Amino acid sequence: MQQLKLAISGAQILFVAFGAMVLVPLLTGLNPALALLGAGIGTLLFQLLTKRKVPIFLGSSFAFIAPIIYSISEWGLPSTMFGLFAAGFMYFIFAALIRWQSLEAVHRLLPPVVIGPVIMVIGLSVAAAASQMAMGQSGGRQIIEYDDSLILAGFTFSVTVVVSVFGSKMMKLIPILIGVASGYILALIMGLVDTAPIAASPWFAVPYFETPEVNWQAALFMLPVAIAPAIEHIGGIMAIGNVTGKDYAKDPGLDKTLAGDGLGVCVAGLIGGPPVTTYGEVTGAVMITKNSNPKIMTWAAIFAICMAFFGKFNAFLASVPLPVMGGIMILLFGTITSLGLKTLIDAKVDLMQPKNLVIVSAVLTTGVGGMIIKFGTLSFAGVGLCAILAILLNWILPTPEEPSTSAG
Repeated sequence: MQQLKLAISGAQILFVAFGAMVLVPLLTGLNPALALLGAGIGTLLFQLLTKRKVPIFLGSSFAFIAPIIYSISEWGLPSTMFGLFAAGFMYFIFAALIRWQSLEAVHRLLPPVVIGPVIMVIGLSVAAAASQMAMGQSGGRQIIEYDDSLILAGFTFSVTVVVSVFGSKMMKLIPILIGVASGYILALIMGLVDTAPIAASPWFAVPYFETPEVNWQAALFMLPVAIAPAIEHIGGIMAIGNVTGKDYAKDPGLDKTLAGDGLGVCVAGLIGGPPVTTYGEVTGAVMITKNSNPKIMTWAAIFAICMAFFGKFNAFLASVPLPVMGGIMILLFGTITSLGLKTLIDAKVDLMQPKNLVIVSAVLTTGVGGMIIKFGTLSFAGVGLCAILAILLNWILPTPEEPSTSAG
C-alpha cells in the first residue's frame, strides 16, 4: 500500500513536470521520447550519486533551447549531441571548485552582474522564433493561415496567463500543460490538427537513437551555455532545502548534487535528448503536497522512462500545431528574461557603476544582436559568447572601492 501511494505521488510529480519537459524538444526539433528517457535516466543517476537524499526531479532545460537550435543548423544533430554531452562537464568543474574552494569561489567568479544578463539573453535570443511560431511561420514559410494562427496563439497565451495569475495553487504548477491542452482542443475544433499519424503509430515504439559525432567546435560552443543552469541548480538545491528544512548543501553536499546533475546532462546529450536541470515546478509540488520522500522522484523517473516507449503518445505530441507552441513561447521566453532581470534587482546591482553598466550592456547587445566571433575554424556565439564576455569583463575591469565612512 505504501509503494502504491509513492507511485501515485510519483505520477503526480511527472504530471507537474511534463508540460515543460516535452516543450523543449518540441521547440528544438529533438525527439520528445528521448527527452522523457533522458529525464528519467538522469533523475535515477542523480539519485545514485546523492544516495537518494534530495527530492528533486531533473527535466529538460530551457537554457539550451536557443543554443540547440543554432548548433543543429550550424553543425547538425550528431555534433550537437556531442556538444550537449560536453556541456555536462561544466557541472563537474563547478563541483570540483566547490569541493576545493567552497561555494564562495563560484560566487566570486559568477556574481549576479554576470549571471543576470546572460539569463536575459537566453530568453531574448529566441524571441523572434516565438513570434514567428505564434504567426504560424517556420523557416520563412507560412505553415498555418495567419488569422487562424493568431487566434490559436492568442487563445493559448490567454489561458496560460489566466491559470498563472488566477488559478489554484495546484493549477499554477502546470500552466504550460493546461495552456497547451486548451490550445490543442481549440485547434481540433478549428480542424487544424492532423490525427492520421496518431492513428497510424504503434502503441509500443523504441525511439530512434542518433549516433553522436565528435565535434570540438560544438563542444566549445555548448560548454559556457551550461554556466547559467549550473548556477540555477545551486539555487534549486537551496530552494528544496528551504521547503524540507534540510541542508542539502552539506548532506549530500553541493559537489555531489552538481556532479549528479552533470552526469544527467551528459547521458541526456549522448542519447539525443535535451540537457536536464532541476525543476522549480517540482519543488512547488513538494511544498504544496508536503510529501518530500525522494522515493517519489524514483517513481516519476520510472514513469518517464516507460512513456518514452509509448508510440501513440509521441505521435500526439508531434501533432501539436505551431501557433499553440508559439503562444506558450511568448510567455515562457519573456519569463526567462524576467528572471535574469530579477537576479540583478535582488542583488541590488548598481547600473550607475561603469563596470556593471559595461557588462550588462555588452552582454545584451552581443547576445540579442547575434554576434559571432571566429578564431579559425572555431566560432563563439549566443549564450556561450555572452557568458565568456561577461566573465572576462568582470575579471578585467576594476571594482570601484566602497566609499569609506569616518566618524565626524
